[in-house]
Amino acid sequence: MVNSLHTRIARRIKALREGRGFSQQELAAELGFNDRQTLAAIEAGDRRVSPAELARAAELMGVDVEHFTDAFRLAGEGEFSFRARDVEPAVLDDFAEKAGRWIATYRELGAQSGVQPSRLGHKLELTRTSSFEDAQSCAEEIRQRWRLGDVPAAALEEAIQRELQALVLYVDAPVGVSGAASQLPGLNTILVNRHEPQGRRSYDLGHELFHVLTWDAMPPPRVEWEVKPTKGNRVEMLAENFAAALLMPAATLQERWRARGEGDVREWLKTTARALRVSVLALQWRMHNLGYLSKADVAGLATDRAAAPSEPAGAAPVPPLFSAEFVSRVHAAVEAGRLSLRRAARLLDMDPDEFSDLCAAYGLALSYDA
Repeated sequence: MVNSLHTRIARRIKALREGRGFSQQELAAELGFNDRQTLAAIEAGDRRVSPAELARAAELMGVDVEHFTDAFRLAGEGEFSFRARDVEPAVLDDFAEKAGRWIATYRELGAQSGVQPSRLGHKLELTRTSSFEDAQSCAEEIRQRWRLGDVPAAALEEAIQRELQALVLYVDAPVGVSGAASQLPGLNTILVNRHEPQGRRSYDLGHELFHVLTWDAMPPPRVEWEVKPTKGNRVEMLAENFAAALLMPAATLQERWRARGEGDVREWLKTTARALRVSVLALQWRMHNLGYLSKADVAGLATDRAAAPSEPAGAAPVPPLFSAEFVSRVHAAVEAGRLSLRRAARLLDMDPDEFSDLCAAYGLALSYDA
């Protein structure tokens, strides 16, 4: 490869050609090449593509030239898996494009400042035939190895960034989308709908972490439709067991249950759910699976089924957009003059004033007015 731009162009031409259903022979003929080998050399990075050829390829495949050249886009790179309910495919496509721009922005600004992508993969030794107990054991091992403590949800975001060099983003997702995971060479990303209740946000983070750690062995579908129960979807059931064990450690629950004495179970569930940053309903089923509550107990506690998943009193506020790591990187690029304020705002789907407010939310001041 000649340089990163030519690498990018070559990779994106090939990805878009395959996505549009062109063979090398067909696209080569449309571009006026004498043979398929010319296009093969371009896609391999062994031949430069001329501006006229690139413009013609963009016209043929219905995109702008920047689709091939813009480092602040994901095009033909990465895979997404969304957790969604009743969302139109076009809405997901639009959200994937936005999320791809955020991820590409983070990656490109890191590259500009010398940050090397992580090439060390972290995986769980799990497959579709693994037991739920295996998934729970993996969760407990991660909790101990990452030193997540008795309230894993409080430390999980930072641990994911530290241990996996992954990106966690709290975003304004479309209605019906609770979370997503993205796999990109050198950079995994977890996106969480920041408007979900805190307990749901915690669960989404643990659930998507499972997919990041098992992507190669059990690639998730592009859309995981949230239809309950998950019975029959083995991978989703493994992910649920993993997230439950990670966020609600058995030892912690045992200690709290013993300390309950003769106290009211409903109050214990609310207090414990609030302390662990999970939903009451999730805690009920975790306690059932650990043998503390029967199915009849759970049914009796959830007489108002619609109210069961709601947040305990004193729920946490909505977190600010994105994350401190993400916003700090964009802010540093603007301050260093590597990215204009207006372009930074556009990349994040904001106007300059909103970008300034976002920086302020993370304690970052801009050296000039928006």
